[in-house]
Amino acid sequence: MKAKSYIYVLILTFLLGACVSPPDNFPTVPEISFADISYVELDNSIDSLLVSVKFRDAEGDLGLDARDINPPFHPLEYQRDGQGNLITYANRPSEAPSYNPIDWVIDPIVDNVEVMDTIWVKQNPNFSNIFIQFFIKRNGTFTEFKWSDPPYYTTFNGRFPVILEGDNQRAIEGTIKYSMRSSGWRSIFRNDTVRLDIQIQDRALNKSNTVSTPEFTLDQISK
Repeated sequence: MKAKSYIYVLILTFLLGACVSPPDNFPTVPEISFADISYVELDNSIDSLLVSVKFRDAEGDLGLDARDINPPFHPLEYQRDGQGNLITYANRPSEAPSYNPIDWVIDPIVDNVEVMDTIWVKQNPNFSNIFIQFFIKRNGTFTEFKWSDPPYYTTFNGRFPVILEGDNQRAIEGTIKYSMRSSGWRSIFRNDTVRLDIQIQDRALNKSNTVSTPEFTLDQISK
């Protein structure tokens, strides 16, 4: 059973502020509020969990594109020993994790050179600009469901694209609709009561407030 087949599909709508100088009530740090959550079962068995949040931002510096892979938006931090050598699986220290596809990469390109080995890495959180946490209700208490743990070793954090091209700053507001597609929603969550926490980040690395969805079951939000 696969936890997911594809990760992210994004639909973005936005309104541009009419003034170059942002209104006084538009925040420099992105501000979001919950808008909607729905679950759509598709014919090809890859179902969609779609969450929508409204946003406001004074500068409009929201979004990343595929070319944003240099610091601070690089995807991985390659781990090195005290001599500056890349740490391979064969010479890993005792504190290194066992092999999994989040903490280790095979034959990566590092500094434009392909390294034919398995290298210890840490994920750079700034590679993403939208962050999703899942919680399951057990005995009246919500506990985080960590996708990065076995057997899934994955994440539903991701990217939404650049909203304003160029260097012109302006106040913006709108709605981000973020779709997470998986073949495993039903098999994993079944009739569980679930809640999501959502946060976004601008290009200056300012993180928004965190908003929560109402608690739900998949049947309750099915469309």
